Amino acid sequence: MAEVKETSSTRKGWRNVMVSLVALGIAASVVACSPTTQAGTKPATEQTTAAPAPTTPPAPLATIAVIPESGADFVNPVNEVVAEVSNGTVVSAILSETESGVVTDGELSVSDKKWVANAPLKFAMSYTFNVTAVDAAGTKTDQVSTFTTVPPSHEANAVLYPNADAQVGVAQPLQWSFSEPVLNKEAVENAIKVTSSTGQVGAFRWYSDTLLRYRAADYWPANSVLNVDMQLFGLDFGNGMIGNFNKNYNVNIGNKVVMEADAAAHSVSILVNDQVVQTYPATLGDADFPSASGYMVLTADKQRFATFKAASIGLKPGDPGDYGSVDVEYAVRLSNSGIFIHQATTSAMPYLGVRNLSHGCIGLGPDAASWVFANMGPGDIVHTVGTPNETIAPTDGFGDWNIPFEQYASR
Repeated sequence: MAEVKETSSTRKGWRNVMVSLVALGIAASVVACSPTTQAGTKPATEQTTAAPAPTTPPAPLATIAVIPESGADFVNPVNEVVAEVSNGTVVSAILSETESGVVTDGELSVSDKKWVANAPLKFAMSYTFNVTAVDAAGTKTDQVSTFTTVPPSHEANAVLYPNADAQVGVAQPLQWSFSEPVLNKEAVENAIKVTSSTGQVGAFRWYSDTLLRYRAADYWPANSVLNVDMQLFGLDFGNGMIGNFNKNYNVNIGNKVVMEADAAAHSVSILVNDQVVQTYPATLGDADFPSASGYMVLTADKQRFATFKAASIGLKPGDPGDYGSVDVEYAVRLSNSGIFIHQATTSAMPYLGVRNLSHGCIGLGPDAASWVFANMGPGDIVHTVGTPNETIAPTDGFGDWNIPFEQYASR
């Protein structure tokens, strides 16, 4: 092989080749270190960063409001028991008596957001109210409330006379005797509705804070019916006293039976439905103890045999008119103070129709007294004339008819 001699020109040519190769290597190196890109895309260093996805805030928890509040006492049994939910719905609501577990029913409303008990509570009872609600995300919230109702010390009752389905005479006022003083009288009157089958309208009269009566301008029509509707449960009588009952019943009115007693004529006449059926001789109160004038209503107190004592009308041994004790028959009470219709004593029998000898009672013969005992009863009326005495007090029995209706209804 021929030896190639290096000349200046050949050295210059190699140097140029090397420079070219070095240049190519650098270029290749640059190409190799550059990221590969696709047509139409930017290098990663030039791409735009995407915005983060928005986050949904958590649903608000359901909140429960209850009435009455937990720990409440003296809760009126007619007050509403309510659970109301915000940001959710009621899953369950259980109102129960704390000790017995007896449950009070209720109803949902307002798209299941509100629960209300649909029955009144009981007096003197502790209750537990357990409510569960759920929010939109399904998260449950529980609330337990406890409370107690009005204690026995603040219950108020009333007794009505006559009793349910009783039959009475045309002159019988209705009477309520309240166990506690009534201060909210108008509210009580509004809670009592009396309806006569004949459409007759009456009026209330308060004789005290515990005694209320009702009568019409005239006697109840014979053989009519009174309906008495009392809605007193939960009613505040005043001073925190709460009515504890509702009641609805009828009172039946019998025939119109009236005794007209004439002290001056010493006689009585009895009318049934405005027709005279009996007339009897009688003895009434003497000059020292004259009979009461005006109207008295027979009460339910009938005694086939009775013992009268002078001390019961304030007489003492040695007082003028003291008769000690005496036995009588067929006694029918007219007043609390001791006025009766009865069979006259043996000593008074000769004076029937002749002279007044009693201490204010109406004395009759055996036949007359037994007829009255058998045929007259509560609510029948006695009208006495010919006596100088005043009328009985309105509450000494039933003296209501001695008050003109205009005055009666004004109280």
